Amino acid sequence: MAALAPPVAAIRVAVRRALTGLPSGGPVLVACSGGADSLALAAATVFVASRLGRPAGLVTVDHGLQAGSEQRAEAVAGWAREAGFAPVVAVRVRVAGRPGGPEAAARVARYEALTEAARQHEAVAVLTGHTRDDQAETVLLALARGAGPRGLAGMPDRRDVAGVPLLRPLLEIGREQTGAACAALGLSPWQDPHNTDPSYARSRVRADLLPALVRALGPGVVDNLARTARLVAADNAALDELAGTALEAARCPDGGLSVPVLADLAPAVRGRVLHSWARELGALPSALSHRHVVALDALVTGWHGQGPTDLPGGRRVLRRADRLRPVDSPPAD
Repeated sequence: MAALAPPVAAIRVAVRRALTGLPSGGPVLVACSGGADSLALAAATVFVASRLGRPAGLVTVDHGLQAGSEQRAEAVAGWAREAGFAPVVAVRVRVAGRPGGPEAAARVARYEALTEAARQHEAVAVLTGHTRDDQAETVLLALARGAGPRGLAGMPDRRDVAGVPLLRPLLEIGREQTGAACAALGLSPWQDPHNTDPSYARSRVRADLLPALVRALGPGVVDNLARTARLVAADNAALDELAGTALEAARCPDGGLSVPVLADLAPAVRGRVLHSWARELGALPSALSHRHVVALDALVTGWHGQGPTDLPGGRRVLRRADRLRPVDSPPAD
């Protein structure tokens, strides 16, 4: 028997690790565009899941942004049926008219389709093919935006999207490994032209910036960037836990927050407390930015009688004596 190609083995190990411990019953669904990353993930998942006695399905999303996209989705779905996936779902989504740029709009539409397919088929998780290279690109884009620790933490290996667990088993697998795995398995990945379209920021990072960094600093750059994301994510988790405890300690009976309690917190913890509280008040998460948290913090640390701070979503916060409270909260006794 021929030896198993190392990239194939590495991806199967990563998938097995991700599937271990998931609830039994429903299938796992693989999000597959037909590109090398998601195709290698799909091949590994159908292999590993069958040996774990777990059903595996596949979802391919047609964004309708390119000529021939419908045929590409049909080809992926046909391969999936032959490979033994069930269910196999091909979904056409509408991207035009959504808020944000084309990348963000396509991403939102894609995750909506994936979570809806998961609910319809009672899936226990959805797997996506994001790799270590994607993680490195994400960190670089976050740096360019001036993002804080949450942005630098990159993509988590697991998060819930609309109540559906989203798993990224390949965050420690390189893109060269997924390509090699497809070659070893005789698979022909689809080459997405968007990946080389310079109008997309991620494409420019992929084609120009990251290769330039590798040439200047060596091949370890990709792994180092991905490792930075893991380290920052661990720090974020610890700070979030501290902030959760601090938020409860700062609460007042009228729904406001105690200024003296907030003032005693480390700035990193206080910022997280104020961010979480603003979201509780109804501030739109997608629009809640660093400047809003800075304005709230000024009510604690730099107050000189200024008026309310406006939050996205139409909410306002003001300071009265030693409390922060929403404008519409009842007056203190």
